[in-house]
Amino acid sequence: MEHLLGLLRVRIHRGVNLAVRDVCSSDPYVIIRMGKQKLKTRVVKNNINPVWDEDLTLSISEPIPIKLEVYDRDTFSLDDKMGDAVFEIKPFLEAVRMRLDNLPNDTIVTTVKPTRTNCLAEESHITWVDGKVVQKMVLRLQNVECGEIEIQLTWIDIPGSRGL
Repeated sequence: MEHLLGLLRVRIHRGVNLAVRDVCSSDPYVIIRMGKQKLKTRVVKNNINPVWDEDLTLSISEPIPIKLEVYDRDTFSLDDKMGDAVFEIKPFLEAVRMRLDNLPNDTIVTTVKPTRTNCLAEESHITWVDGKVVQKMVLRLQNVECGEIEIQLTWIDIPGSRGL
C-alpha cells in the first residue's frame, strides 16, 4: 500500500468561453482524474461561462499528473466532451516541501510558465497565503475549439502521514 503524503484540494473555480455543444449553449461539468481517483463537479445548466466554486480533494501518494475533463450533460444521449487539460503538481509539491512557515503572507514562492508540454494559458504563481501553499492556474482546454478552466490548488497536511 502506498504511503499518503497529504491531500490536494483542487478548487474548480470557473470555465471561460467553453464550447457550445447544445443548440446555443452547454450544460458543463468537470471531472478530475489522478490514478484511480475520479471526482466530479455539479452540472451548471445553460452556460458557457460557468462558475462552480467547488472543492474536490485528492489523496496524494506520488506526484503524478492530474487530468481535467469537461463534459456537456445530455439527457437522451451520451455526454459530449468539451475538452481536457493535464497539469503537473511537481512544482507545487516542491514548494510544499520547502516548509515556508516564516514567509510573509502573499509571497510568491515560484512561477510556472506556459510551455508546449503543459496546458497553462498564462504564468501560474505558487504563493504562500495564510499559512498555506496555494497555486492558481488558468488551463487552456485541448482537443476542442475553445475554452479555459480556472482552478486553485491548496495543500492539506494529514497528521500521522508520511508527509513531504
